[in-house]
Amino acid sequence: MVKEFLKHLFPRVVLKDNLRLTYTFCLGGMAFTAFSLLLASGMLLLFYYQPSPDKAFGSILFLESSVYGGRYLRSLHRLASHFFLVLIFLHTLRVILTGAYQKPRHLNWIVGFILLCLSVFAAYTGYLLPMDQLALWATQTGMELLNTAYFGGMIRDILVPDGVGQSLSLLRFYVLHIVLVPLAILLLSFLHFYRIRKNKGILPYL
Repeated sequence: MVKEFLKHLFPRVVLKDNLRLTYTFCLGGMAFTAFSLLLASGMLLLFYYQPSPDKAFGSILFLESSVYGGRYLRSLHRLASHFFLVLIFLHTLRVILTGAYQKPRHLNWIVGFILLCLSVFAAYTGYLLPMDQLALWATQTGMELLNTAYFGGMIRDILVPDGVGQSLSLLRFYVLHIVLVPLAILLLSFLHFYRIRKNKGILPYL
C-alpha cells in the first residue's frame, strides 16, 4: 500500500494533457498537502501546549507572547486546518458532480467520505484545546446537538464524561486530536491513494 501511495505521488510518466490547470486540479493532493502541514505544525505545538484545564489557555498565551514565531506557528496551524477542510469539501463535491463515486470506484468513495467525516471531527476536537470562552461554548453547543441524535448520549458520555472543559474530557479530546484521528486519516489516505492506483483508468497516466 505504501509503495502504491508513493507511486501515486511521484508517477514515472505524466501525460501533457494532465498538467493543464483546471478548476479541479489536484484538489485531493492539495488537501493532503494541507494535512501534512497540519501534522508538522501540530508536532511543534506539542512542545508548548499543556493539556490541563488550568494550564491550557496559559500555555497558548505563552506560545503567542513569549516564543519566537509562536503566534505565526499557531496561525499557520489554524489556517492549514481551514484550507484542509475547504479542499476536502471541494474534492468531495467534485467527485459527486462528476459521478466518480460509481463503480468500480464506489469503495474508494466510501473511504473518501470517511476521510471527510474524520477531518470535520479532527477540527472539532482541536477547537476545544485552547480552552478559551469561544472554545468552551462551541464545544458545549456541539455536545448538546450530539445528545439529540440516536446513540448521541452514549457518545457524549464517552467524549465528555466529566463535563466540557474538565480534565478528563480535555485529555480525551487531546488524545483524539493529536493521535487517534490523525493516524486514522493518514492510514485511510494511504488506502485512498492505493485504490486510485488500483482502479486503472481513473487517471490516464496510471
